Amino acid sequence: MSLIKATANCDFDLLLDCLRREFPNYGGISVTEESRCDMTDGNARCCVTVFERYSYTGGNRVSLAVTLFTGGDKVRISAVTSGGSQAVFFKLNIFGEEAFMDKFREFLQYAVKKCKTEVLLSADGSGPPPFDTDAAD
Repeated sequence: MSLIKATANCDFDLLLDCLRREFPNYGGISVTEESRCDMTDGNARCCVTVFERYSYTGGNRVSLAVTLFTGGDKVRISAVTSGGSQAVFFKLNIFGEEAFMDKFREFLQYAVKKCKTEVLLSADGSGPPPFDTDAAD
């Protein structure tokens, strides 16, 4: 499993539209949007989108769950990968998960330029991190 958390100073709908329309093409030829759930409560909005792609290295499919949340002017983003291992009791092969997350990190940088926003990446979600294009999982 690979995890990143980020904060974006941007419009929720613009980022969501960019994610849904452009990440499947950006993330690789086999990326598909598998499911999506949108929720609202007053000013708060949340969207969870699950993408999946085939991992050539691992010979299996890997999923990426992306959550966008806003209650105001900032959008909180979390992305979690899963799958990619064929072992029963522990993970032997996480290359596909890491590669999928790397593609999502690259996409966030692309979205920054497209949406003209600032995205702050954090590996552990502890406070506002500095802008870092090489944040660790």
